[in-house]
Amino acid sequence: MISQKHATTLIQPWLSDLKAGYNKNLTSPPTYFLHSPSTSLITNSNLHSLHLGTGESIYNSLLPLLESANEEVILVTCFWAVSSTQKLVNDALRKLSDKGRQRGRKIRSSLHLPNPQELEGLDMQVKSIFLLPFSVMHPKFIIVDRKVAVLPSCNVSWEDWFEGAVTLTGPVVSCFVDFWREFWAQPEDRDELLNLSTDSELEHVISRMPQQQQQERLPFHQPLDHKDIPTIFLPSPHNRNPAFRLPWQRSAPPPPTPLNTFFLRSLASAERDIYIQTPNLTAPPVLTAILRTLHRGINIHIVTSEKLMILEQLVTAGTTTSRCISKLITKYRDLCSSQNIDLEAGYAKAGNLRIEYFTPKGQGRGEPQQSHLKCTIVDGELVILGSGNLDRASWFTSQELGVAFFDKGIAEKLRSDLEGALRGRVRRAL
Repeated sequence: MISQKHATTLIQPWLSDLKAGYNKNLTSPPTYFLHSPSTSLITNSNLHSLHLGTGESIYNSLLPLLESANEEVILVTCFWAVSSTQKLVNDALRKLSDKGRQRGRKIRSSLHLPNPQELEGLDMQVKSIFLLPFSVMHPKFIIVDRKVAVLPSCNVSWEDWFEGAVTLTGPVVSCFVDFWREFWAQPEDRDELLNLSTDSELEHVISRMPQQQQQERLPFHQPLDHKDIPTIFLPSPHNRNPAFRLPWQRSAPPPPTPLNTFFLRSLASAERDIYIQTPNLTAPPVLTAILRTLHRGINIHIVTSEKLMILEQLVTAGTTTSRCISKLITKYRDLCSSQNIDLEAGYAKAGNLRIEYFTPKGQGRGEPQQSHLKCTIVDGELVILGSGNLDRASWFTSQELGVAFFDKGIAEKLRSDLEGALRGRVRRAL
């Protein structure tokens, strides 16, 4: 159950934001959650495993789960690129086909899938959605037999980037299914499946995933046992209008999606400290919120990548993460120097700002070269994971998906594991 403190300072203001943005959100599907966000987005979950490493190592650790499917695997990814990760998924499809029965197939050879003859045991559908003018369906998630959900930060692609994933069961899986059903699914796919695996069978499969619990060595895979976690499902629908502004104009407000509004409210309600790890940081609303939070005396620690997807940043944001970080540091120093501390007037000292750039330990295979994880930890008790970057594209146009967990144990464990995994892999910028 969500604490009274969070219900008052975070959840109720967030629900009010969604109500205020109702008409704007109606124009961007999916919209199923708008009529009753308190029942469709607020849920519970069980967290079974945490994975840190490259996309290839994470998918390799997920193979036992994928291959355990009895009825269905739903895999949503922003990229499907020829890579060792794609080969792992294809191998899993072959094994699933071996234990399945032929029920028809829809396969496009241009996607570098196995030959149709190798997948005759699967009823397989491949769907690509394109929406003009900017079509980036950025979520990444997997649903196995509508009983287990995986929330990774990585695509099925070739990049050796620092990524993360968690496996989930419980009521939150229905939220993943609803999101998939309302946007991605064909009408004939929307019926509930029968003869699904039992929870005990799935927990046994999850227990057979590879384990590597030495933090500084990657990949890092660890079983977890956190149950009945208060959870918020945070879709962020695609928006057609990028709301570009000229350099001398004020930035437009971001679409009031569940993910965008929840993130901003999380920063506004923070009481002590915030940890942010994001591939890029170019969204003006986020940068403004960070400065406001620092002004309130909240400590903020940011880990990001200095030179990740530079061309994409210039096209979608007209700037880069390194430029935005430099401006943020300048504004923060101005804040600290101009802030005359007057305790009698009620002013607080500005919070501490720590910024680090991800730096690989080397160029060897399996060593992440950039950081692509998206993670926010607030006050050591709230964790936000998912696909959403803190860049302009994710905030203004791309479809994204996040999940928030209210649990001190998860927050402390994740923060500790990230500190261990990043030891020797970050460089101070401030």
